[in-house]
Amino acid sequence: MLKILIADDHELFLDGLRMVLGDLDDDMQIDTVRNHLELQEKADGKTPYDLILTDLAMPGLNWHESLRQLKEHYPNTPIVVLSAVSDPENVLQAIDIGASGFIPKTSSAKIILSALHLVLSGGLYLPSELLNLANREENAPPADHKGPLTPRQLDVLRLMGQSKPNKIIARELDLSEGTVKLHVTAILKALDVTNRTGAVVAGKKMGLID
Repeated sequence: MLKILIADDHELFLDGLRMVLGDLDDDMQIDTVRNHLELQEKADGKTPYDLILTDLAMPGLNWHESLRQLKEHYPNTPIVVLSAVSDPENVLQAIDIGASGFIPKTSSAKIILSALHLVLSGGLYLPSELLNLANREENAPPADHKGPLTPRQLDVLRLMGQSKPNKIIARELDLSEGTVKLHVTAILKALDVTNRTGAVVAGKKMGLID
């Protein structure tokens, strides 16, 4: 049985989300709470969950603190933010804290299901518009730049090729860990691979890294 916890204070959205989740698995249990305080009471680490879905804009605690507590209680459970507020700063902050995905509430049922399948298989889901933003860095690529990756993404890929984790890559490139995760996801998409090893192998075959 797939056990899911949903935190959202909009009843209409909850009803629609339950219908969407019906196509995720044939056998599931869905628990719901409607504010951050109820979420902390329910998600105390004692009740096991396979997936936690939470909104940001709910009554109660600051969402940053609420998300940190969730991650402390459920370090191995994918936590996905479903929010109407999807500006890059909030997305990256949520990923930095430990969210496995950020799905805008404006997403279609198909995208939500696809994103949740990706997260449940161990992947990271980010909105396509944020991935597009990752490809438009502050410094435009030089005129002779070729290949599917931006210069910054090439930097990240080179360090991935050295088997360095995101935390170390972030430190060496002076980036936040959330930004590194964003670049990694964009790299996987650009190289049409599903994991870091595949990205490194593809990068070497294409001559992007040594």
